[in-house]
Amino acid sequence: MDLRTTRTIRSAIEIRAPLETVWGVLTDFESYRDWNPHLRQVRGTPRQGARLMVISQPPGSRPVALRPRLIVWQPPHEFRWRAKLITRRLFSGEHGFRLESHTDGRVRFIHDETFRGLLVPLYARMRLEATRRGFAAMNEALRERAEALPAEHSEP
Repeated sequence: MDLRTTRTIRSAIEIRAPLETVWGVLTDFESYRDWNPHLRQVRGTPRQGARLMVISQPPGSRPVALRPRLIVWQPPHEFRWRAKLITRRLFSGEHGFRLESHTDGRVRFIHDETFRGLLVPLYARMRLEATRRGFAAMNEALRERAEALPAEHSEP
């Protein structure tokens, strides 16, 4: 068994949509149930220091309810939250979403999470792979939704 007490997941995807469109989709928490296969629900006011309610359910896994605190809120480029289980020493996760705008109209979405604590080896064995798949599925769904919006808005 791998006993490392820190693990990081990182993924990224290119999206052919304006930065504001991608940010709008990513921060429209009320619509997550409609498109997000990993983070099924996010509730709360998005501002630095605010506490959110998040339901995380990677594909094929059971839902987990979290109460993270927004530690970074920098529209339209980045937000991050941190959640813990009882204490940060036992288990914590810092989840980040970052958008990088390119001059050709593309946006690079970078999605990461770092897990720390004594329970990380158990988490890694039970849920880490599902979480990786959930990140990939969310990235694809975000791209599909953001890239479809300009076409929808241009119709009469």
